[in-house]
Amino acid sequence: MNLKRLRLAGAKSSLSVICGTLSCLIVIGIWEWVGSNPANPITQVLPPPSKFLPVLFESDFKIGLGSQSASIYQSVFVTLVRVFTGMAIAFIGSVLCGMLISLSKWSELFILPILGLMAPIAPIAWVPLALVVFGISNLTAVFIVFMGVFFTLTIATVAEIKRIPENLLITAKNLGGNKFNQWRMVILPAVLPGVFTLLRLNFIAAWMAVLAAEMTGLRDGLGAVVMTGRNLFNSNLILLGICIIGITGFAVDRLLLLIQQKFFWWRV
Repeated sequence: MNLKRLRLAGAKSSLSVICGTLSCLIVIGIWEWVGSNPANPITQVLPPPSKFLPVLFESDFKIGLGSQSASIYQSVFVTLVRVFTGMAIAFIGSVLCGMLISLSKWSELFILPILGLMAPIAPIAWVPLALVVFGISNLTAVFIVFMGVFFTLTIATVAEIKRIPENLLITAKNLGGNKFNQWRMVILPAVLPGVFTLLRLNFIAAWMAVLAAEMTGLRDGLGAVVMTGRNLFNSNLILLGICIIGITGFAVDRLLLLIQQKFFWWRV
């Protein structure tokens, strides 16, 4: 039975990859065909891939001017470090805060409304405040990512704890588990998968937040690539940055899904 499930899962995964690849190739083909006519005004704004992809090779994989230039590899790496740092701090902090809030009914009554008020605030709204406090630095990007996902994850942690069946806690207590062991062996394993799933779903918001932060004047990062293209009025560079942002974001989402399946397998 398990072997059959594995085969079905493998077939479904292969079909998904094939269909996704074909759909991307069709879109690229249509884009290339529409942009093949130089007289088409759309070509000036949205040049086809054959026009903007060579920019990467002509510039020796570097973006920027003179000493301010940064390699595309460095830009991707720096952006990933910023977003992963912010998400990791938010994930750990939200789990700890959610567990502390759940220890007291009064904490839930007084703190949850505040979290509910802060959660809907878009990450980009924190950019002016972050610039005033941290200036144009890596801390600004990390702070914006953190603020974009922390409140939602904390609320999710409290909700996950409430959803734990009472019989599991009673069983743990009857087996001799003290309060600490109940949290460590029952509550924490029950909470982590759901919170991590929400973290993966909120990655898009975090990704957009860090890119917005990088557009405020940081020298490197994928957001800076797009801003460099805008400052130079270079549509090829702007579209190159957009494509790299999309591909990198998709790859990170797949990585987070793999981590979820590997380390939180009991809830997948």
